[in-house]
Amino acid sequence: MAKQLLGRPVAEALDQKSSQTVQELKAVGITPTLAILRLGENRSDLSYEAGVLRRAEAVGVEIKKTVLPENASKQEVLAAIDALNADKTVHGVLMFRPLPKHLKADTDEICNHLLPEKDVDCMTDLSNAGVFEGRNDLGFAPCTPAACMEILDFYHIDCTGKNAVIIGRSLVVGKPAAMMLLGKNATVTVCHTKTVDLPKICRGADLIISAAGVLKSLTKEFVAPGQTVLDVSINWDANKPNSKGTLGAIAGDAVYDEVEPIVDAITPVPGGVGAVTTSVLLSHVVEAAKRAASLEQSPK
Repeated sequence: MAKQLLGRPVAEALDQKSSQTVQELKAVGITPTLAILRLGENRSDLSYEAGVLRRAEAVGVEIKKTVLPENASKQEVLAAIDALNADKTVHGVLMFRPLPKHLKADTDEICNHLLPEKDVDCMTDLSNAGVFEGRNDLGFAPCTPAACMEILDFYHIDCTGKNAVIIGRSLVVGKPAAMMLLGKNATVTVCHTKTVDLPKICRGADLIISAAGVLKSLTKEFVAPGQTVLDVSINWDANKPNSKGTLGAIAGDAVYDEVEPIVDAITPVPGGVGAVTTSVLLSHVVEAAKRAASLEQSPK
């Protein structure tokens, strides 16, 4: 039976650390604050927002919300970002994406309008550059791959010299996760839909991060004894029993009942990587507040 790499204790440890820093900052008159910028009333955005609000209250991070209509123009969104950039009491900004369809072509311009030092969810080019250069002074890494690294650290999984395979090459998970694993001295292979004989490549890995976003795509043919599997995907499985005893629940890429008996350790879905991402987001806000405080106190 594989060890379950549960996200909750990782999140609790992160929250405890963030809460301690929040108290230290508040003692010198600084309240770490996250601004949420949302367009419309998308159900998934509202669900994630509710989770952020609960976690922020527990940690002590303040929340400021800016809600625009779903049909807001590019100019209105840019103006809202300008206001948040200028607000010195705001240390981090979370803008829900993807943006509405009429703004899809303007996404890059809108995202890069945010000051990198307030970019706690890696939506600017400069934040991405920081990840790829291994620097921690250019924005922040995306929360999901950062959560993967927190899980590896918490459970003392040493990546040095290990073979890591990432399934997925997006800028949200795959590519930044590869750079972060290289920073942990792993040897990294990034796979995708054009990869030949993916199961064979995965079987040769010590660590697999599955970010395909395809239900039941990671089967027993992909894994081998001794491996660690981090399943970051959130899919809907209409045939999976839920907590109410009916069918329909979220699931990862892995066919869990096949993979779990073979590998050494695995993150469940739900309850794994996803449980850590909000705590990572808030830790970024707290760190952004620390950096801002340091700049204010440094000699001019």
